[in-house]
Amino acid sequence: MFTYIDPTIRERLTEQGKLFQIDRDGAPVGSKSPRGATISILGPIPLPLLLCEKHVDVHWYACVRNTELGKIEELADDLREQNGQQSFATLASFMAVNSVLVIGDPDTWVDPLVRVHSSCLTGDVFGSQRCECGPQMQSALDLIQHDEQGGMLIYMSGHEGRGIGLWAKAATYLLQDSGEDTYQANRSLGLPDDSRDFSDAAVLLKYFVGDKPFRLLTNNPKKVDDLSHFGLKNITRVKHVSGVTDTNRGYLRAKQSWGHDLTPEDLGTD
Repeated sequence: MFTYIDPTIRERLTEQGKLFQIDRDGAPVGSKSPRGATISILGPIPLPLLLCEKHVDVHWYACVRNTELGKIEELADDLREQNGQQSFATLASFMAVNSVLVIGDPDTWVDPLVRVHSSCLTGDVFGSQRCECGPQMQSALDLIQHDEQGGMLIYMSGHEGRGIGLWAKAATYLLQDSGEDTYQANRSLGLPDDSRDFSDAAVLLKYFVGDKPFRLLTNNPKKVDDLSHFGLKNITRVKHVSGVTDTNRGYLRAKQSWGHDLTPEDLGTD
């Protein structure tokens, strides 16, 4: 693993406890016998954040599926033989890396506050107000930071546009501008309403939270059902309304009609 960087780096990080692997039940897998390992994790990495002029100190864990990492390594070996070093940046861009941002000490958690956040380039990075993703992420980190216990935010790569990807999401925006709502636009492209996979999030929760109960910041009851399907119990859903504007109110009404716990009071008026 990580042989396309330098095999000695993997050994050094493993010895330092900064590189480890877990199975589907969230249990650590020994480095000497990685068979059965599902996810490789790098961290903790101190990561001071500045969000909306607020400082948040988190520990970052970078997480990737081993099956995906293995395929990337095989391609990387081929590139090395061909002296294709300039292609490594392109190669790395195809690897979906999830992130875990931990606030506080997991060993002291009894009922931590958790946000499973789907990646949204337009909202989280560009600050788009066509959705509420950016404000939700920032609000979640602020709530976790000020919670008595702390908690964690899992940032799910590959969830852009509820799992359809950035290119298709751009197409749905154009369809929405012509009168369709966010779900109708997906269907017009022949895509599911929601194709996100929360199995890796469940594995990471099993590792970081274990059998403890936790509070999940979400307005989407389906997200609780999806995580429960993978064996997580004692989930308390905590309503999480943030970033409602005139430009995303119609989008949020579509989510309300799809089953999200949003009231007229939450959405306000045009």
